[in-house]
Amino acid sequence: MSGYQPVPLPSGAAGTSRDDLVAGLTGWVRSRPLRDLVAAFGAELPDRMAPAELLAWLDDFSARHWDFRRRHGAAERDEVAETDLAPAVAELVRTAAEALGLAGPRPVPARRYDHLLVLGGLARSCLDRTAYAAWLVGTGTVEVGEIAALGSFRPLRPVEIDRLHLPAGRTGGGAPAAQLDGGYEVDAMELGVRAAFGCPAPVQQRRSAGEITHRSWSVAVYRPAAGPVVRVLAAPSTEPATRRAHTSDTYHFWATELRPAPGARLLVLTSQLYVPFQHCDAIRTLGLGYGCQVETVGLDPALFPGHASAEPGADRYLQEIRSAIRSIRNLFGVLGELPPGYVP
Repeated sequence: MSGYQPVPLPSGAAGTSRDDLVAGLTGWVRSRPLRDLVAAFGAELPDRMAPAELLAWLDDFSARHWDFRRRHGAAERDEVAETDLAPAVAELVRTAAEALGLAGPRPVPARRYDHLLVLGGLARSCLDRTAYAAWLVGTGTVEVGEIAALGSFRPLRPVEIDRLHLPAGRTGGGAPAAQLDGGYEVDAMELGVRAAFGCPAPVQQRRSAGEITHRSWSVAVYRPAAGPVVRVLAAPSTEPATRRAHTSDTYHFWATELRPAPGARLLVLTSQLYVPFQHCDAIRTLGLGYGCQVETVGLDPALFPGHASAEPGADRYLQEIRSAIRSIRNLFGVLGELPPGYVP
């Protein structure tokens, strides 16, 4: 056993100052688990670099050694063939990933939140995360004012739809009839909301006009018979000429739609593998941008046997450690523009 202690992520709690965030970020990137991972791939984490320089160094290092998606032509996460690593290295990666917050179920930190944000992803994850959100609320584990499922108009691939294991009936567009209403991530989110919260149809819908592009958006409002309002949002890209919407775009679109009050408490729900990078993105976008308090959790895989069986390979952990490094670098870049002692 490594004896690693859990490495805390930067805090998104109320009263967290710029200096506190800098300390949290640097503590994560200078931690022993990350240091040992760098050493396992033939380098030594520089000790004398300033944080901005160190993050640039880690970004470059992880691009060369841990960016398996780029090696496959910027493939989707589930399209990348697993890369075999030496058994000792693979075990180190898994142990370090758990210490760094990418593995292992974690309890929800508190009971009461103003908003629960359920993040989109691959189609199966959309259903699992909305089901977990419904379980959290239905069991009284958390109390929330509103729920929002955040996605985009990313086209679903046939393999994603097949993994939903829906009835075989198909519409003319190839989607399962009466279950999946379209071929985009946001449609999987709506399917998950309808199934998990028992809502047959939205009570309100708005969307952009015209054909689907990176600029397209939509908002649907569901009102379950019991419990809070559930909104499903598809966000536009903030750089539509070059890319589709990403996680931070979905946060930003939700905030512009809902206008959360300063100090609003947010619980972000994703899969544990993505907690570090999506938490840091949430602090940057919603904490610093809108003055919200942010906590982030992964779903409990024990409640979803199909989800639990797909334990990530060591290369997937390395890929998402790289994602966390890049998210931390983006957050640090924003912090560099703030005065010392700043409290959002």
